[in-house]
Amino acid sequence: MAKNNLEVLNALDVAKTQWYHFTAIIIAGMGFFTDAYDLFSIPAVTKLLGRIYYYKENSPKPGSLPPNIAAAVNGVALCGTLAGQLFFGWLGDKLGRKRVYGITLMLMVISSIASGLSFGHSPKGVISTLCFFRFWLGFGIGGDYPLSATIMSEYANKKTRGAFIAAVFAMQGFGILGAGIVTLIVSSAFDHAYNAKPYSADPAGSTVPQADYVWRIILMFGAVPAALTYYYRLKMPETARYTALVAKNAKQAAADMSKVLQVDLEADEVPASKVVNDPNSFGLFSKQFARRHGLHLVGTTVTWFLLDIAYYSGNLFQKDIFTAVGWLPPAQNMNAIHEAFRIAKATTLIALCGTVPGYWFTVAFIDRLGRFFIQLMGFFFMTVFMFALAIPYHHWTEKAHRIGFIVMYSLTFFFANFGPNATTFVVPAEIFPARLRSTCHGISAASGKAGAIVGAFGFLYAAQSRDPAKTDAGYPPGIGIKDSLIMLGVINAVGFFFTFLVPESKGKSLEELTGENEEEYGETEMQSSSARTVPVQS
Repeated sequence: MAKNNLEVLNALDVAKTQWYHFTAIIIAGMGFFTDAYDLFSIPAVTKLLGRIYYYKENSPKPGSLPPNIAAAVNGVALCGTLAGQLFFGWLGDKLGRKRVYGITLMLMVISSIASGLSFGHSPKGVISTLCFFRFWLGFGIGGDYPLSATIMSEYANKKTRGAFIAAVFAMQGFGILGAGIVTLIVSSAFDHAYNAKPYSADPAGSTVPQADYVWRIILMFGAVPAALTYYYRLKMPETARYTALVAKNAKQAAADMSKVLQVDLEADEVPASKVVNDPNSFGLFSKQFARRHGLHLVGTTVTWFLLDIAYYSGNLFQKDIFTAVGWLPPAQNMNAIHEAFRIAKATTLIALCGTVPGYWFTVAFIDRLGRFFIQLMGFFFMTVFMFALAIPYHHWTEKAHRIGFIVMYSLTFFFANFGPNATTFVVPAEIFPARLRSTCHGISAASGKAGAIVGAFGFLYAAQSRDPAKTDAGYPPGIGIKDSLIMLGVINAVGFFFTFLVPESKGKSLEELTGENEEEYGETEMQSSSARTVPVQS
């Protein structure tokens, strides 16, 4: 292999882990904190919205969001995320990662606050403005997927790159816990302050007027951690790989990374355009890309699509599953605020037992076991546990076995996160060329969100009971929880086989993986003396 790699990129590949890497994880991960915070707070919020704005006198059950409204509230943020992933993924390759990085965070902060300030007191006014701001919240979150993954990938060394990218994604774990803790604190405080009776005892009085503040406070608090990191995002330099390989300015790349790595990197005036392999500058829709990376893109998009159908349907509708197995009391036996408290308590326990540990197991083992093995293992065990829940489903609904159901359900999410939920995020940030890396990650992530939309809308209807008398208000009969879980098990099994299209990227430099340094250049070859590293003198 020719020594045609820029020395600054070699320096990044062999750099020791430094404090800067950890600050970059926190700065880059705040978008994922907000993403998970929103995802895990919305089940309790939708229950409150149904009780507050869709109460019907003399109804045996508390008010709930009509099917189309529930689908809109749950799905509009996912639609915004999909659009943001495609748009900011493309923009990150065109303008640079840094130039658009602050925009996505500011969109998240403003939209989170605005979601809690949704206008009016009529159902139509509140839901319409809430959906509007949740779309833009999703749009900002979507932009963070390709940009954060690409930035962390291009900053990291090749030995621990997988762990660093996975750690950014694992910030979702703190978002999950943050959503649960904030919901528990806020709902507990209001529940104790107003002490409303259950719906069965006092239908109108079970939802106190102050419940309208609860969901607004919960949604707005998600903006706080993201806002605290805005300044630091603006201070991050452009990644050396973008500056050198896309902007073709080796000298600027060396200057930027000198500050980051705490070493002096001196580059010749040789333009990077002569160092970079011009014959490799093919576009996304070219035959060369299809030949080199076409199957890789199919692998990353399809596996993420299938994973998110199962992952998001399970997360968004945990409350329905918990009620079905009797882990949550019937809604009419609780007041509105206490119901939000119980939902948050259940989802937080699942997160602590299965979801959050799974993220950090991936961080710990991804550079030892490899991306391919972890993804294959994750899909395999998700399939096993889904079928183990679904086939003897009636066994799990018996009171004596409910704890077993929760344990199995937790293990499903453990292997989602110690598996494809993390690896589908990591791999697209590594295996595509620098000039297309953000775009291809955005396409892969958008495919995932398309799966999330299918899961969110499809499971909402599919999980309804076959018995019309047992369906939620306004919903037609579905196929039931049991058959829905079987469907999710089949989807996970298909994801297992599509994983074989995704290459292993463990321990390789990004340029090795993408083929950006694989040809000889003769006279344009960079000599080892053209750049050197010198320790900074204190």
